Amino acid sequence: MSIYKLANTDNWFGRTSDKQLYLHEKVAFTNLNEPFPATTNTTIALLGYSSDEGVRRNLGRVGSSMGPDAIRRQLGKMPNHLDDGTQLLDFGNLECNNQNLEELEKECTNAVSHLIKHRTTPILIGGSHDLAYAHYNGLLQHIKPKEKIGIINFDAHFDLRSNTNGNNSGTPFYQIAIDHNKKGQSMKYMALGIRKDANTKNLFEFAELHKVNYLYQQYYNMNYLEHVQLRIIQFLEDVDYVYTTIDLDGFSSAYAPGVSAPSPMGFSPDIVIESLKLIIESGKLVGLDVVELNPKYDIDDQTARLAASLIHYVIHKI
Repeated sequence: MSIYKLANTDNWFGRTSDKQLYLHEKVAFTNLNEPFPATTNTTIALLGYSSDEGVRRNLGRVGSSMGPDAIRRQLGKMPNHLDDGTQLLDFGNLECNNQNLEELEKECTNAVSHLIKHRTTPILIGGSHDLAYAHYNGLLQHIKPKEKIGIINFDAHFDLRSNTNGNNSGTPFYQIAIDHNKKGQSMKYMALGIRKDANTKNLFEFAELHKVNYLYQQYYNMNYLEHVQLRIIQFLEDVDYVYTTIDLDGFSSAYAPGVSAPSPMGFSPDIVIESLKLIIESGKLVGLDVVELNPKYDIDDQTARLAASLIHYVIHKI
């Protein structure tokens, strides 16, 4: 069994008001193991994936297990522009027990399915990118047989490594591709910000074989905005729903120094915001996560602030 911990309310703080002007005054706390609270037309469910076991197995810099709470500490201080009919619920954290990553993934899948069943929009905060396999499978349980769910991954890496020696932060989309192959289906996967210096040639070969829709980092910037928008629109037209995952190590380390695999050669926040705008306006977004924050290496909470700002944008846009 993984370890489930309720949210620590001390991680939500900031200026105070009598009008819920800040998110720490808006958020409510609840428990996955108790009867689900009454929800509104728009209910956002935060769930932390407090594990860096996948990063450890993938030979990265450990520390992302502290990511979820670091994001909460920045998000709570931000202004609240949500209307009264929108709920923001914090369901706490799932933690890896005895390095049993596979068990954690199963329980995370069940948790996401539970959140979807009760008509919430799950936003997972991590934590290593292996959570993508769990998140996707939880969403998939609620997709009808003839419907298609696409994946849009903001990342420098394909994360298509083989899991022959066990699951890790570099294997989630390989696992999804293999699962779909066993069913005679194809994975619908778009990766934005891919770098040649971050992926081996066999990963590119696997991506081509499985018809992964990807865009190189050098073309994923505001200078190519119209091209980026067209590629995203074309992808969105071919699916019924979209699961979106943002790996913070895809950003340049100028914006995100506190990650498991930093590089100065990444993308910038402005193009990501423009991309998220299109995804959300399509009405097809069913789940989102932000992963690979490593507070151990962050500078002035810069990366945590970036993660929180992205979540702030999404919850107000939906």
